[in-house]
Amino acid sequence: MDSERAALGFTALGQTTRLELMRLLLGRGPTGLAAGEIAAALGATPSTLSFHLRALEQAGLIRPTRIGRSLVYAAQVAALRELLAFVAEACCDGEPARCGDLATLLPTAAKGTAMPAFNVLFLCSRNSARSIMAEAILNKLGEGRFRAFSAGSEPSPEGPMPEVVAQLSALGHDVSGLSSKSWNLFMEPDAPRMDFVITLCDILAGQSCPDFGETMITAAWPLPDPAKFSGNAAERATLLNELYAGLHRRIGIFTSLPIAALDRIALKARLDELAHPAGARA
Repeated sequence: MDSERAALGFTALGQTTRLELMRLLLGRGPTGLAAGEIAAALGATPSTLSFHLRALEQAGLIRPTRIGRSLVYAAQVAALRELLAFVAEACCDGEPARCGDLATLLPTAAKGTAMPAFNVLFLCSRNSARSIMAEAILNKLGEGRFRAFSAGSEPSPEGPMPEVVAQLSALGHDVSGLSSKSWNLFMEPDAPRMDFVITLCDILAGQSCPDFGETMITAAWPLPDPAKFSGNAAERATLLNELYAGLHRRIGIFTSLPIAALDRIALKARLDELAHPAGARA
């Protein structure tokens, strides 16, 4: 980054409303906020907010994505880190390690820093197999960087399928907290805020999934319902193993994505690619 770009970035941040706006968007991560929600949170009029949004966008610190009739803005974390690193790299006459924690702002030092945890909700019809598998897999592969949840439109009163729980347990997953529950729980005001909502409903079989709004990143990975698997025990076990393997591959690619370096459009595209993981980029 050169001095001119750095000055533009710091100038954009050098105003109270824009600084609060940036902090607000950073708090929402890659999912961002719609312009109307930002205005309500900051108590700003549409014209004033538009002025501040434009200043931050021109500095490359935020980026809008049009979703329906709304513009959703998200902070560009990589750009902000680059801006702060521009100052940090000059510390102690080119030896930033002598400046203590300031050195962690540099890209080389940032590789070892902890990433924020993202909430991910998996949905299917009965929340007894596909979404249960996905929840267990992500909580294991996510290594604390992701928190997985699952729910369904018509949750099974019997709970998760015993075959699925036995399979997950045999593969080393923690099954103690798995349960079948309604997705309505995640639409309540005190529910955890989701960053990603991934539906596993088999759309071709007529299953439907809810609309959780525009403030999170959504994707659809249609998968067959294990409740409809037929055949003997060995054949059903084979189909469950194939379903598990397909989810494990998708989620493994998802957890390896450089989320902080991708904007909302790119993240959405990468998740959509995983509906057909054979052609997805790792």
